[in-house]
Amino acid sequence: MGPMSVADAPAIRKILHVDMDAFYASVEQRDDPSLRGRPVVVAWRGMRSVVCAASYEARKFGVRSAMPALRAERLCPQAVFVPPDFSRYKAVSRQVREIFLRHTDLVEPLSLDEAYLDVTHDKGGIGIATRVAECIRAQIREETRLTASAGIAPNKFLAKIASDWNKPDGQFVIRPGRVRRFLEQLPVDRIPGVGRVMKARLEALGVTLVSDLWRFEQDELRQRFGSFGERLHERAQGIDERPVEPDHLVQSISTEDTFPEDLPLGELEPHIRRMAEKVWDTARAKTPRIGTTVVLKLKTAQFRTLTRSHTPEAPPVSKDEFVAIAIALQHRVDLPDETRYRLLGVGLAGFREREGEMEQPDLFVD
Repeated sequence: MGPMSVADAPAIRKILHVDMDAFYASVEQRDDPSLRGRPVVVAWRGMRSVVCAASYEARKFGVRSAMPALRAERLCPQAVFVPPDFSRYKAVSRQVREIFLRHTDLVEPLSLDEAYLDVTHDKGGIGIATRVAECIRAQIREETRLTASAGIAPNKFLAKIASDWNKPDGQFVIRPGRVRRFLEQLPVDRIPGVGRVMKARLEALGVTLVSDLWRFEQDELRQRFGSFGERLHERAQGIDERPVEPDHLVQSISTEDTFPEDLPLGELEPHIRRMAEKVWDTARAKTPRIGTTVVLKLKTAQFRTLTRSHTPEAPPVSKDEFVAIAIALQHRVDLPDETRYRLLGVGLAGFREREGEMEQPDLFVD
């Protein structure tokens, strides 16, 4: 076989990461003109509530999503708190996804407000990824009266970083020939998976920028950090071969709730029942596949997290059976009776085809 010709070489992928700007808060400001230009925090009020989203006006005061609502209120006393309305957000999300699908069938939603798109071969034959992104953002603006930002790059890792570069209502392209220059001054904690602990470990090695990783061989990073070391090496080189996957199979479904007041184990049964029923109904609506592992998650008042799971010989086939297993799992919690719990989660995992092989991925990631 002769050498591969240019015509036979695989095309460089054109990946978009499209991210709606302050999505929940922007929907609220769009639908209520009195909120426009004001610091809006989408959150329930309460001791245990957390911020779902913050408008850009609120972000100027340091308010961020996942922040305790009480802290957000201290940072921005003039903020307008709006309870979330997920039915409206989901409706807008469906509108946005319909726009995506006009341009490519390769759409991988990450959440209600962001998705990856592979536009290597876009439906409209535009051929230039930056123009496709401009077209998508213009259609979103026209049809939803909301704005989105986009990152354009040869892979998902870089596209996701790029979408945050010119926010809000902007886009940024990382061209294949400029990947190394872009990565050179990028802080290492922009690599997914490099959190506070990993960042400190890397800093101890003198690594603060992605380019600092270039002096390490892959084997050395693997020895220090296991399989994550391999990923660090690849991302530092700008490598990410993951495809855009439009049809994710459901692997796990769960729900969790933080109580207004800490509760003892003996008072959790009605909450387990309620949450298990919700998980079962969601699973039946989402997938014909069957879940095989029931999971109970608890977090104590001291923030200790524990999980209990059970995989019966035959998967649960009814809501009552699933609820009964979830309730029974509380009897496998062996902490002292006086222990109080602040959070409860119930899940169904290990989904498989009814005649397929069983798989049991992790359900909860702390």
